[in-house]
Amino acid sequence: MATVGSTTLTLLDWAKRIGPDGKIGTIVEMLSQTNEMLMDMMWAEGNLPTGHRTTARLALPSVAWRLLGSGTTPSKSRTAQMNEQCGMLEAWSEVDCDLAKMNGDLAAFRLSEAQAFIEAMNQEMSQTVIYGNGGTAPEEFTGLAVRYSDSTAANGKNVVKAGGSGSDNSSIWLVVWGDQTIHGIFPKESQAGLTHDDYGEQTVQLSTSLGGSRMRAYQERFQWKAGIALRDWRYVVRICNIDISALVSQTSDADLNFFMTKAMWRIPNIRLGRPAFYVNRTCGEFLDIQGRNDTKTGGGITKETIDGYPRMSFRGVPIRTVDSLLETEETVS
Repeated sequence: MATVGSTTLTLLDWAKRIGPDGKIGTIVEMLSQTNEMLMDMMWAEGNLPTGHRTTARLALPSVAWRLLGSGTTPSKSRTAQMNEQCGMLEAWSEVDCDLAKMNGDLAAFRLSEAQAFIEAMNQEMSQTVIYGNGGTAPEEFTGLAVRYSDSTAANGKNVVKAGGSGSDNSSIWLVVWGDQTIHGIFPKESQAGLTHDDYGEQTVQLSTSLGGSRMRAYQERFQWKAGIALRDWRYVVRICNIDISALVSQTSDADLNFFMTKAMWRIPNIRLGRPAFYVNRTCGEFLDIQGRNDTKTGGGITKETIDGYPRMSFRGVPIRTVDSLLETEETVS
């Protein structure tokens, strides 16, 4: 039996969801976010029960021209293996059965709560894809920011610094999703994506009120087993140290188009996968502002209407909004 505490919906919570007509009202999701990176990610089943093992070629064999009567020295290529771990994101919902039935629309009431859990799962997953750190939080998987956090590292040339300092920085990411570049993973023989288990009415044990008391509750579990496999680090570029306060006050000389051009040239083959730039709303706003003159002259940022909505792109690469990208990043060295 589960233990229910202060995280259980109360009569006050129920009352705040009921409209004047006695039905579940439409909830304004003021905490919802736009995290389009999750929509772009390609997913593949891992080859390990806990993640995925990738084999990458690190060195080519040596070759040589030879003359008749002379030979060449044998050589070989060199490979290495990397293990990527998955994390298990989980949440439980338990709602008093009598409370859920009070307004006569049980399905609507339960859906109103499930939608909040789904949004919370999406936000946490998006945050972890970028900022997760399996080294300091072993229950998570390691995200992109940890992997691209040092311009002097082996992958340092794909860390493009925009000149900011302090702790009010942000980043723009260029990612080329593909089966040979970078993609999402889920454990071997498991299910991809967010799963939902509805256990119906269960008897649960209360942690408050009278000790050992019981309650009938509708019980649900939300679970998402996922990670990322960075198979070729050359296909991700981080434009970091974008000074947000200087950008907003327009005292910054950070030309975002300039740095995005540099990022494009770091990618060996932009057509090898599905490329996209990822920005938060502040960077997207000033990218749009800075791109006005370029657009007028036929270069830089371009716009097209897709499904009635204007979308920005840079040199044919779409620009996506990711609200999980922070504006409080520390300076990357």
